[in-house]
Amino acid sequence: MTSKSSQSVTDFTDREPLPAGKLFAGARLRRLRLRLGLTQARLAEDLGLSASYLNLIERNQRPLSAAVLLKLADVHDVDLKELTARDTDQQAEEINRLLAGRTSQPVSRNEAREFADAHPAIAAALLALASGKEGHGQPADSPTVPAPLAAVRSHLLERQNHFADLDSQAEGLADELRLSGLSLDAAIRDRLRARHGFIVRVVPVDVLPDRLRRFDLHSRQILLSEALDGASRTFQLAVQLAELEARPLIQRELAAAQGALTRAGDVALKLLELNLSNYWAGALMMPYARFHAAAESLAYDLELLQARFSAGFEQVAHRLTTLQRPGARGIPFMMIRADRAGQISKRLSASRLPFASDGGQCPLWVLYAAFAEPGRLLTQIAEVEDGTRIFTIARTVRPQVTPWGAERPSFAIALTCSLDHAASLVYAAGADLARARPVPIGPSCTRCFRQSCRQRAAPPDGAAISLDPLGRGLTPYQFRI
Repeated sequence: MTSKSSQSVTDFTDREPLPAGKLFAGARLRRLRLRLGLTQARLAEDLGLSASYLNLIERNQRPLSAAVLLKLADVHDVDLKELTARDTDQQAEEINRLLAGRTSQPVSRNEAREFADAHPAIAAALLALASGKEGHGQPADSPTVPAPLAAVRSHLLERQNHFADLDSQAEGLADELRLSGLSLDAAIRDRLRARHGFIVRVVPVDVLPDRLRRFDLHSRQILLSEALDGASRTFQLAVQLAELEARPLIQRELAAAQGALTRAGDVALKLLELNLSNYWAGALMMPYARFHAAAESLAYDLELLQARFSAGFEQVAHRLTTLQRPGARGIPFMMIRADRAGQISKRLSASRLPFASDGGQCPLWVLYAAFAEPGRLLTQIAEVEDGTRIFTIARTVRPQVTPWGAERPSFAIALTCSLDHAASLVYAAGADLARARPVPIGPSCTRCFRQSCRQRAAPPDGAAISLDPLGRGLTPYQFRI
C-alpha cells in the first residue's frame, strides 16, 4: 500500500523482493502502458530510455531490469506485481492440459506461459470455450458463464476494477452534498427533487412484488420497495442519480470498452453500463479519499467501515476492490459472492489473484464454511497448487428483507488478498502469518490435481483414473497425471 507517489519505490523494495534473474514481461508492460494511455515515446521518456529500446523490451528482446521497474514505480505509482507476478502460471498449466495429446508437436510449459502472458484475454476465452463445449476445465457443478458476463468480468479485471473519472466525479458530488447538513439519503432525495423533478416513495412489497426499484418517468417518481434496508435504499437512489448525472462519463467508458466487448454483443455493453452505474453509486456513498483513509486507519475493519459510511457489508467489500488510485492505493482485494451450491454470482478483483477470473468452488475454502455460521466473520490462510498463499475474510449476507413464507436467498462473501498484505488487516492481528499452516485449496475438484485431498468429489479432468483392486485410498478417485 502507498499513500504518496514518492513512497512507491520504498514500499516495493521493503515488501516485494525484486525478481531474481532476467524478467521478460514485454506483453505485460505493453498492456500497462496502454492502460495508462501512454505512447511508447512518452513512456520511454518517463523511464529515461530510448523509444527503440522500450520497443525491444515490449517485444521480449530485452529483459525488464530492476532499475526500470523501480523507475516505473516512482514515476507512475503502479503496482509492480502486474509485471513481476506469475499470475498466468495457472492459465499456462490449463492450456498445457487442454492441448495434451491433441497436437502433433508437444507444447512446452514455457510456450504456454508466453502465450498466456501475451494474450491473457484470449487464453481465458479459449479455456472458457473448451470448458463449455468439451467439458475440460469447468467444474461439473458450475455452469459455463454466459459470454457477455465473462467478457465484462474480464474487462473489469483488466481495468483492476478502478475507474478514476467516475470516482472523481462521485467524490466531488459527495463533498457537495455534505455541505447540506443532511444525511446522504436525504441529500440525494433533495437533489433528485430540486434538480431533476423526481420524488422518492417507499412502497409496500405488494406494489413492487418483483422489483426493488422502479423509475416512473411518466409520474416523475422513483419507487423503492420497503424490503430494502437503509443502506440499500441509499444505494438504489445513488444508482438512479448516476443514470441522471454520470451519463456522459459512463458513455465515455462504454465507448472505450466497445472494442473489447464487441464480440460479446450489446448485452455485454448493457451489463458493463449497469456495473459502472453501481460503481458510481458506491463511490458516492464511500468517497475515495475519505474511505481509503478510514480503511487504512481502521486496519480494514469491515464492520466499522459499515458503521462509518452507513453501508452494507457487501457494499463495503465491493468498494474495497476499487482502491487503486495512484498515490493512494489500498490493499488489492478480490471479492467473490457465492451460494451454497458454489455458483458464483459476483467476481471482482483489483489484481490477478487466484480465482480472480475463474475457479473458487473448492469446498475447503472458508467462503463455504460461512454458511454454517450465518452472520459471523471467519478468516482463513489458504494455499493454491502453485504455492500462492491468500488470506480470506468470509461472511454470509442477506440481499434484502424477505416476506414470511417466501424463499430466502442466501449468499456468502469472500474478501481475499495476498498473504503478503494480511499483516495490515485487523483480522490478522497477533497471528504468526509466516508459520501458520495454510489450508490447501484448489479452483474445483475437476481442476485440482492434489493427490490426497479427502474432500475430493471427482477426479480432475484429463487425468487417468487408477483403480486398486487390493485396497482403497483416501478417496475412491486415485489418478495419474
